[in-house]
Amino acid sequence: MLAPAPIPEFKNKPPEYFKSLADHCAEFKGADTKRSIAQMSMTLALFAAALALLTLSVQTGNWLLYALLLVPTGGLLTRIFIFQHDCGHGSYFKTRKANDMVGRALSVLTWTPYSFWRRTHNLHHASSGNLDKRGYGGIETLTVKEFKAFSPAKQRFYRLYRNALLLLGLGTPFFVIVMQRFVVTEPFLPEIAPKANMKNVWQSIHGLNLALLLVYGLAGFMLGFTTLALVYLPVVIITSWIGGWLFYIQHQFENTHWDRQENWSYNEAALMGSSYYDLPPVIQWFTGNIGLHHIHHLNATIPNYKLQACLDAHPDLKYLNHMGFKDSLKSIKLALWDETKRKLISFKEMDNPAAA
Repeated sequence: MLAPAPIPEFKNKPPEYFKSLADHCAEFKGADTKRSIAQMSMTLALFAAALALLTLSVQTGNWLLYALLLVPTGGLLTRIFIFQHDCGHGSYFKTRKANDMVGRALSVLTWTPYSFWRRTHNLHHASSGNLDKRGYGGIETLTVKEFKAFSPAKQRFYRLYRNALLLLGLGTPFFVIVMQRFVVTEPFLPEIAPKANMKNVWQSIHGLNLALLLVYGLAGFMLGFTTLALVYLPVVIITSWIGGWLFYIQHQFENTHWDRQENWSYNEAALMGSSYYDLPPVIQWFTGNIGLHHIHHLNATIPNYKLQACLDAHPDLKYLNHMGFKDSLKSIKLALWDETKRKLISFKEMDNPAAA
């Protein structure tokens, strides 16, 4: 019996290596319009059916059916958000007009303002892994040195912010439901990553607010606002939990990658600073392959339905920052970037290095 092949070592690879992987991924970019339409049509039909069954279960008092449907329906809304996400990257349809039109329509379901989110998320892609350009659409992460320079009050606030139960359990639903109705500023790093002058920010946010008021106001008038709240609000909360966890684990892991501007490389940061979250096929379907995040960051113009083929076509991509669900749980305690050790560490490791 042959011994298993050793896992490749990816640290300290030359720039040409990361460029070769970028060239490989570029072969899979671009939308297949028929495939996009078929994928979206099937998912929206399933979502509509799930909402109809949830509504029926509330109206008839069938709470067992209600409970069984909530998580799958939240998974379907997560998948719909991935379509909106792909539209924001211009990868779901061939034209900017089609992507923007569909992305804005889907935002009424996801409650996420399309143009504003597209702008901040693309800034996140352009600066991911750059210590001098943090603060754009990501989980805020301080270095050990920055944290120690904070006042005691700010340190307590950051410790509270990085508490995973609060950040993901309460923070993500609050962000999706409440904070996305306003212009949000970064609480920790405004001097490190000054906010860009984003055109039409208010139009994007308040245009969606008006659409939500009209659409859900009409739905509440027809179904009853209690029924509407019981049907849709838990689905949005579950989706925010799923999406929040995925977004967290995509960059918050021990051996992630950060560099100062002078040493930062887009290709290296995209691959080494993003995880390959290996999920069961059913969960991968509901999450639109976004767990293959290292590929997505290397080339955001690859639509979700081509990511797996890109992974399968290059053996190294299957090993880069690979983690399963059990592995990912180890990242919950991490909160600070140690520039000396070049890894994320916990508050405990900072407070007591000898015990780490």
